[in-house]
Parts: sequence; C-alpha cells; structure tokens
Amino acid sequence: MSGSPRALTIPDALLAAAYRHARATFPAECVGWLVGPAGGDAVSALRPCENAYDAAAHPTANDRSVETAYALSVADCRELDRAMSSAAPPRVLYHSHPNGRAYFSATDREVALGGWDEPVYPLQQLVVGIDAACVVEARLFAWDADEREFVVVATYAGAAA
Repeated sequence: MSGSPRALTIPDALLAAAYRHARATFPAECVGWLVGPAGGDAVSALRPCENAYDAAAHPTANDRSVETAYALSVADCRELDRAMSSAAPPRVLYHSHPNGRAYFSATDREVALGGWDEPVYPLQQLVVGIDAACVVEARLFAWDADEREFVVVATYAGAAA
C-alpha cells in the first residue's frame, strides 16, 4: 500500500485569492490553478482562468450552465499543459460550487480522469463552496491510488463576503 495522500499546503493568502475569484465570478463557477515547486509540499501562486463552459461543446456535462459547470478555454488548456513541465508546475486545480457546498462531484471526477482509470494530471483539487452571502467552506481533494478515488485531505473555513 502506498499510504494516504497528503494535502499540499495552501497559504492563507492564496486561499483568500481563490475565494475572491469565486466571489468575483459568482453565480458562475470559477476555475484556475495553484502552482508550486515540483516535488514540494506547498503552493506559491494562483493562476485564475476563464470559465469557458459551453453546453454544446462540453464532453461530459452538456446539460448544465456556467452556474453548475466549468471548462478551461483552449488557451488555458494549452498553458496548463505547457506549465506541467516547468519548475513550478500546477499542483492544485480549483473551482467553485455556487450552491455553497464543497464536494467532489461525479462530473468533477469524470473530468479529472478524462476517461482514464487515474487522473490525467497529477493535481489535487480544491473545491470552494460559495453562496450569495459568503464562502461557506472549501475542501482539498487528492487522488488515493489505493482507493482509486479522490479523498478529502484538507477542509478550510469559509469567509464573509
């Protein structure tokens, strides 16, 4: 057994930046990633992305809207792929759930796996639960190779609007 996955450290300032991004895009879902040194145990910068969701083009959730789904733009996908081989690659993909709940949905899992048996990218996943009043909660998920599932590795308090 390889052991349980460990949470990357997300500094308070970066968590607050992800919360601000979620607030700025509400009621649509936000999306972006956090970068950090390859092999390190913390992230050091946030890179917001455009939610380019288009129901007609989404591979798994074509019955939704930007309030319940996200998709990276072509430019953001290319940058994500390019950055994966950098000295400070993407380490955490983040997005918001405007229903106030921070859970890893079946669609989130399907997108992260991309049709494979394990994640396409070795990224932890931060979900920010936000509603009209505030950020309610956030949770960080990591792939557990033994369980073959994303598991909660950290929980964060919400923040006032």
